[in-house]
Amino acid sequence: MASLATQTTELLELLQLEMIDTKLFRGQTLDIGSPIVYGGQVMAQALSAAAKTVPEDRQAHSFHCYFILPGDKTIPIIYEVDTIRDGGSFTTRRVVAIQKGRPIFNFSASFQLRQEGFEHQDQMPDVPSPESLKSFPELARLKSTVDFKPKGIYDPNSPIDVRPVEAYSPFSAESYPPVRHIWFRWKKKLDVELSLHRVLLAYISDYNLITTALLPHDLSNAKGKLQLASLDHAMWFHDDVRVDEWLLYVIDSPRASHARGFSRGQIFTKDGSLVASVTQEGLMRMRK
Repeated sequence: MASLATQTTELLELLQLEMIDTKLFRGQTLDIGSPIVYGGQVMAQALSAAAKTVPEDRQAHSFHCYFILPGDKTIPIIYEVDTIRDGGSFTTRRVVAIQKGRPIFNFSASFQLRQEGFEHQDQMPDVPSPESLKSFPELARLKSTVDFKPKGIYDPNSPIDVRPVEAYSPFSAESYPPVRHIWFRWKKKLDVELSLHRVLLAYISDYNLITTALLPHDLSNAKGKLQLASLDHAMWFHDDVRVDEWLLYVIDSPRASHARGFSRGQIFTKDGSLVASVTQEGLMRMRK
């Protein structure tokens, strides 16, 4: 099992990318225990690639993407950036992720010059503080209410500290409302530019969305038979954010139908500022 320092370095390097030509980047892959490349990794690397072609005074304010083919976690991914538009206030980029000569992922992002304007926001829910909660690995060890995996956020040495308010598993014999509240933060302080914090938030944002849509359904006998995959994902950054400070991920799933589950999320700082919003639709079906 790799140490915290090693995993921290590996993940940061994973999201920095290697420039191999003008508007062409190579990203390595990381095994987090899933059979294919983790969707959050591809999103974060695509955002990182796009950001490398944008002036430093502009930050990503939104992205939208589609997962086309499963990513092979044993080989690198090539990211090709199309510099669609550089406007007075907004910059638009399109990215295609490629493996084995085929597109596996399409991504569009918009970056904005910082501007002031009207403001309002939803109120953060009143939930227990992260300090009073146990992490995913602790829950797996002590209560066995979360399916333990030795990699990714289930690894005690993961760079990301994740503490769910509701300590239940989507694979239990019970059904729950499709709502979750999850605190998370990067364990080590990060002396990096703000754009990388947004990349890291994109990486983390893919966790727990599809599984929230599973909660109303008794899946106690579904292990090994359930097929899950992200289909599309969108994210909006409302303000500057630091992932090395506690953030609350509020997730709900208002609808599942036709083998698809739809989830949405809001990400708040500990003092109640809404810094990002997320939506995702994922494949949810039993294998034949």
